[in-house]
Amino acid sequence: MIDTSDIDVYLGLDVGKGEHHATALSPVGKKVFDKRLPNTEPKLRELFDKLQARHGTVLVVVDQPASIGALPLAVARDMGCQVAYLPGLTMRRIADLYPGEAKTDARDAFIIADAARSMPHTLRSIDLEDETVAELEMIVGFDDDLTGEATRIANRLHGLLTQIHPSLERVLGPRIQHPAVLLMLEQHGSPAQLRKAGRRRLVSLIRPKAPRMAERLIDDVFTALDEQTVVVPGTEAAALIVPSLAGSLKAVLDQRKLLAARIEELLELHPLSKVLTSMPGIGVRTGARILIEVGDGTSFPTAAHLAAYAGLAPATRNSGSSIRGEQPSRRGNKQLKRAFFLSAFAALGDPASRTYYDKKIAQGKHHTQALLCLARRRADVLFAMLRDGTFYDPQPAPTP
Repeated sequence: MIDTSDIDVYLGLDVGKGEHHATALSPVGKKVFDKRLPNTEPKLRELFDKLQARHGTVLVVVDQPASIGALPLAVARDMGCQVAYLPGLTMRRIADLYPGEAKTDARDAFIIADAARSMPHTLRSIDLEDETVAELEMIVGFDDDLTGEATRIANRLHGLLTQIHPSLERVLGPRIQHPAVLLMLEQHGSPAQLRKAGRRRLVSLIRPKAPRMAERLIDDVFTALDEQTVVVPGTEAAALIVPSLAGSLKAVLDQRKLLAARIEELLELHPLSKVLTSMPGIGVRTGARILIEVGDGTSFPTAAHLAAYAGLAPATRNSGSSIRGEQPSRRGNKQLKRAFFLSAFAALGDPASRTYYDKKIAQGKHHTQALLCLARRRADVLFAMLRDGTFYDPQPAPTP
């Protein structure tokens, strides 16, 4: 809880890209400022300086501490103001206590300021941990963009190879993102060029990238080349496009490797990092995503609230006697749901997780349903871990 005993003015900012709406309240709730504020350092400094000169200590409160809320917080800190933020979930609950249903920037800014004044226990401090999460959010967001770009390029390569030489695609397709395959396609982008390069040269080319499978892969490539003697129309055009796509995909994957190293560094700086990664199946990227979306878990009163927010709580469908049952929810935070789902899949090597998954399969659920059930169970466990600050402790499977 933030100490507001020495605060002389509460400034709520409903942040926006180009401008914010700023509402400042005195300790007794009187408005001392209520205007739009350009999102520029000079204008922010001007307002903070005016409030400090006229009233004293200023508490600047935002509803988004990262992205569009980063500049006002940085300026406020630099000028000696206290800073805090009101979590979005909390703000939406508090907003229901105020009259009116309109959703305006001015109303939101007033609610933020008044909540800071009258309910300081709802505020969160902004410290190094939050700055770490803010940087993580930016980098992980870019990594997500790169993931989508890598998938797009890889699919384009799959399509081109399938069009001009299906047998070759069957060999290279499953390994299309392997550095050795990308290097080979970048330098020899058509069946004719691969054949002309010869086995020995291709083995020498890819051996540094794939020392164990170099000879086997090239043997498979030439076996595939021998299965097709006709030249499909468009092959010459593909010979120009494939090397470019291979180079682009390699560059994207290299960028993701650099980002992964930075994500790991930032994750290790956060005190909850070891708690998160102690759970089987939670690696660097999934741990970072969960930390960004869930934080320390205090925004969720119960594990059920966390599961509902992640879209892991099943939706009941009942209508008379004809429609009955439960279906996966289509609501919730899709990125968080994906992180829980992927971590559940990765945890199948863990005995406790595997036992629960096999139990659901035995109950008649198919693979995806069983994984969602496992993800839901893991959300309960993770909530308890975050609440208590404890590491993952698998419960031993009951003896038959």
